[in-house]
Amino acid sequence: MTRRRPDVVAFDVNETLLDLSPVRAALVEAGQPGSLLGTVFARTLLTGFAAATVGSWCSFRGAFDAALAQETELSEEARGSVADTFRELSPHPDVEPALRRLVEAGVRVVTLSHGSPGVAEAGLERGGIAPLVERSLSSEVIRAWKPNREAYLWAAGTCDVAPDRMALVAAHGWDVLGAQRAGLTGAWFPRSERTYPAVFDAPHVQAADLAGAVDALLALPG
Repeated sequence: MTRRRPDVVAFDVNETLLDLSPVRAALVEAGQPGSLLGTVFARTLLTGFAAATVGSWCSFRGAFDAALAQETELSEEARGSVADTFRELSPHPDVEPALRRLVEAGVRVVTLSHGSPGVAEAGLERGGIAPLVERSLSSEVIRAWKPNREAYLWAAGTCDVAPDRMALVAAHGWDVLGAQRAGLTGAWFPRSERTYPAVFDAPHVQAADLAGAVDALLALPG
């Protein structure tokens, strides 16, 4: 199937748009190695994915707290303090020009996260780029975790577009795979992952960086 230039581009939030450095710093302040963040974040996703797979559900914050409890001996209060720093995130430097390029080309921009509502909005406001984003969507509203197809179809429906007229840009291969299986155009670039998982269906769009991913989407035929 030939992919078409999207009317709406949805962006994953954590790591794709927002820098998790404040969370890493909070771990260090709590006496933990900053390198632990990768393990905790991965376990958070594992917990959420597992719950969704068996037909259950938990919030991102709940999964993150459970991951911290498994990987550290931090108190409940200390874990809460670390989790609170998700509201202190800021966009990566390459985010503003990428989003502005889409908006100036007449493409609608939204965010799509399974993170807690308000996290994306706070980060966009902190970076001064909230006006570039039409709306921020959290699949927590429908108690679904990406890469469940329900999350992507809900996002497309909320934006009043057919799935094939929406693209999902993410630095996580599993997210791009989920979007593509739901009928969206998937675009991947390296940020936290060095390579796209070879065991997944190839991404519709793959670029060396965020700017390249956006340019490739805009270059698709209308």
